[in-house]
Amino acid sequence: MGTEVREAALRAREAARVLALATRKDKDAALTAMAEALVAGTDRIVAANAEDVAEARAEGTPENVIDRLALDADRVAAFAGGVRDIAALPDPIGEVVRGSTLPNGLQLQQIRVPMGVIGMIYEGRPNVTADAAAICLKAGSASLLRGSRSARRSNAVIVQIMRDAVASAGLPADAIQAISAEDRSTSTDLMTARGLVDLVIPRGGAGLIRTVVEQSTVPVIETGTGNVHVYVDAEADLDMALDIVVNSKTQRTSVCNAAESLLVHRKVADAFLPRVVEALQERDVAIHGDATFQTFDGVTAATDDDYATEYLASEISARVVDSLEEAVDHIRRFSSGHTEAIVTRSLDAARRFTMGVDSAAVMVNASTRFTDGGEFGFGAEIGISTQKLHARGPMGLVEMTTTTYVVTGSGQTR
Repeated sequence: MGTEVREAALRAREAARVLALATRKDKDAALTAMAEALVAGTDRIVAANAEDVAEARAEGTPENVIDRLALDADRVAAFAGGVRDIAALPDPIGEVVRGSTLPNGLQLQQIRVPMGVIGMIYEGRPNVTADAAAICLKAGSASLLRGSRSARRSNAVIVQIMRDAVASAGLPADAIQAISAEDRSTSTDLMTARGLVDLVIPRGGAGLIRTVVEQSTVPVIETGTGNVHVYVDAEADLDMALDIVVNSKTQRTSVCNAAESLLVHRKVADAFLPRVVEALQERDVAIHGDATFQTFDGVTAATDDDYATEYLASEISARVVDSLEEAVDHIRRFSSGHTEAIVTRSLDAARRFTMGVDSAAVMVNASTRFTDGGEFGFGAEIGISTQKLHARGPMGLVEMTTTTYVVTGSGQTR
C-alpha cells in the first residue's frame, strides 16, 4: 500500500474516533460552517472548475461528461444547500433499532453506530465531494475522497474549504481528506486498505464500478449504472405518459436516473407513438427503435446493445410490447436494477409491474428523475445502490451507519 493512502487512512481513523463521540450539536455546527464556507468560496470553486472543464474539452471529452463535471454558482449553491439539509436531519447515531428484555433479565438494544472510515472512489461530478463528506460526517464517519483526475482542481478546492470549516467548528479537519487522483495506484491502495478503511463506495461508470467490486479487499457497496426504463401501459393516461417520458429522458440526460429505454403497450401504440416520437425528436433525442418505431422518420434500428446501453446522452432505445409481462421480461433482461417506471390507471398493473421488475426503485405514474436522495427527503445522497445487501436505492445517513448490540445486565452469568 502506498504511503499517501496509508497515512491518510491512519489520520482518518483518529478523526473517526473523535467523530464517534461528537454530539449532534457539534456535527451540525461543522456542517453549517461547511455550507457557509462553500457559498463564500463559490468564486474559488468555479474558477478551479473552469480550468478542469477547459482541460477536459481540450482532451476531447464528450459534452455529456462535461455536463457532469461543470460547476457554476447555482450548482455550488445547490450542493451547499444539500449540506444544510443534512445538518437539519435527525442524527442517526444512537438510534435504537430494536430492543427487548430477555427472559433472564438482560436488556438488549441494537443501536446505530458510525461505520468508521469510508472511502469514496468516483468520477466527474465534483458535487459528490461535498455530498459524500457531509453525509459521512453527520453519520459519524471520516471520509477519504478519491475523485477523478478530470475534477482534481475542483475537488482540491472544495475539500480544502470544507476542512477549514470543520476545523473552525472544533472537529478534526482530517475527518475529510482528498486522495490524489494523479496516479491510478491510489485507487488500488484505497480498495485494498483492509483494516484501515471500513467501507468503499464506487460511484461512476460501469467500468469503474466493476473494477472496485472485483478488486477491492475492503467491503464495497455497489452503486450501479442506470439503464432506466419507462413502460407505458395499455391503461395509461397518454397525456401523463408523454410528460413523464419527456421529463425522464430530457430534464437532464447525463445522470443515472434519466430514462434510457421506452416500452409502449401495443394497444396504445397507434395513439402514443406519433406524439412521443415528435416530442423527443423536437428535443433532439435520437431514437433507436424496433420495427414499429422505425416507421417514423429519423428512428434507427435498435439492437440488443442499444437496449443494454446507459446512454447518459440525448439517445433512447424504444420498443412496442404486447403485454405487461413482455415489458417486465425485457426490463429484467436489460435493466441495471436502478429505476423503472410504469404509467397506468390500473392498480393491478401497477402491482404486477412493481413486484415483477427487480430494481432498487419503481415509479408509478411519476418521472424516473425522482430517484434521488434529496428528492426522497434524505438530504444529499452518497450514491444509489443497486445491490441487495445492507443498502439499496438512494443512500443517505442511515445507510452510512452500522449497528452494535448493547446488552445490559445486573450480574447475570451463563
